Amino acid sequence: MKMLTCILIDDEPLALSLLEGYVDATPFLKLEATCSSAISAIELIENKHIDLIFTDIQMPNLSGMEFSKMILNKGIKIIFTTAFEEFALESYKVNAIDYLVKPISYSEFFSAVNKAKQQISNTIAPSETLKYNEDYIFVKSDYKLIKIDLKDLIYIEGLKDYLKFYTVNSAKPILTLKSMKSLEEELSNKSFMRVHRSFMVNLKKITTVERNRIVFGDTYIPVSDKYKENFQKFIDVDFS
Repeated sequence: MKMLTCILIDDEPLALSLLEGYVDATPFLKLEATCSSAISAIELIENKHIDLIFTDIQMPNLSGMEFSKMILNKGIKIIFTTAFEEFALESYKVNAIDYLVKPISYSEFFSAVNKAKQQISNTIAPSETLKYNEDYIFVKSDYKLIKIDLKDLIYIEGLKDYLKFYTVNSAKPILTLKSMKSLEEELSNKSFMRVHRSFMVNLKKITTVERNRIVFGDTYIPVSDKYKENFQKFIDVDFS
């Protein structure tokens, strides 16, 4: 069973003590630390791997909501524990797992951490947004994992830090966070070739080449000078 490392943040000692007991009673939770303020938690999350944070909202100097916005891009899951219901709507803006109103029962606590466990188990880090084997890849897009059969993948277009996957079965491309360079390393031995800074093509799908451009229906993929030699070798072997 994968352990989730968590921290507790609350300026009320009794609230911390209650949550600490709940964490101890939950087999898949590991308590890294308890903090009496959000400020004291900032340095902790910079130096430790934390999966989950339980935080109160109304605290001096830095509120739990402000704190959660500061760490929004770190991939840490948040569960709010508060005596005030009026912040529930705002919690959705920081993708909180749950919003628990004090007094919190263990059943409410366990339900929330179960949600966190499921989400974390399905979460893929940016460097791992694409998983593949010999026949297919899984791409994370719009908070979902989408399976793409390599035989159906026509070409990939790079847009800064994102990639668009064009397939025979979808009218719209599938967008994911991934660099073209890393994709090239992963698919280079699977009938895919990079032909331009912004394009990689499925060699098995090529039927027409026109003036250093690969033609896929109404789409023309340019072959740049940097990649022309390798692509020419492919044409000489397979289309002579």
